[in-house]
Amino acid sequence: MNDAAQRYQFGDIAQVLEALVAADGTGAHPYAHQAAGGQDVRDALLSLSDLADAAYYLCLLHGRHPGVIDHAATRSADNAAREWLIQAADGFVRERAYLTQVTVAVGPAPSTTGQANCETTVSQQRHALDMLAQSDRRGCAMGAAMALALDWRAVRRVLDKAAIRMGLEPVRSTLPDRAATLDVARAIGGDDAIDRAIQFGARQLLSQHRGLWDLLAARAQVRARS
Repeated sequence: MNDAAQRYQFGDIAQVLEALVAADGTGAHPYAHQAAGGQDVRDALLSLSDLADAAYYLCLLHGRHPGVIDHAATRSADNAAREWLIQAADGFVRERAYLTQVTVAVGPAPSTTGQANCETTVSQQRHALDMLAQSDRRGCAMGAAMALALDWRAVRRVLDKAAIRMGLEPVRSTLPDRAATLDVARAIGGDDAIDRAIQFGARQLLSQHRGLWDLLAARAQVRARS
């Protein structure tokens, strides 16, 4: 955990979540930042093969139903989270379809040494996320779901880059926005035990995303040397 996240470790849970995503999320990862390109979404800093690799493994991690948000919806008893969960689950149906569309359009993941081991690793990540999002610890599954919704904005920039490179029009995201997500965090948080559980769920989700981007960066380096 870096300094940005530590500053809010014991503060407003919404501030904690925002700090965690900013410090440890997809947008802060060097390879993901490179994949998303510059200010213009058409700027190409990675090859199409690298973007295909990202889409394929993102689809492996988040492309199946039920996912993190779907599982969280079955675990949350907080009335304050109900509307957010309905919107988030419906929104991620669209995101899942878009992810699949982009993955098909850019083509298969490029052949890379250690391919089978990479797929096993991401399958294990998927299993870890499933277990996290089905936790009975109050707040844990919601922490993971809210972190996913917040971090997905940076993931989307990578997917949109790949879509535009293939001539596809990015679809509008209908996931709850940042403000709505942070409002829900405040509404269900406030209790120390729940806040700790929310933080734990969020940290674990972001850790799996960082692990994925680390894997993709390593795969790109292997291809560059071959």
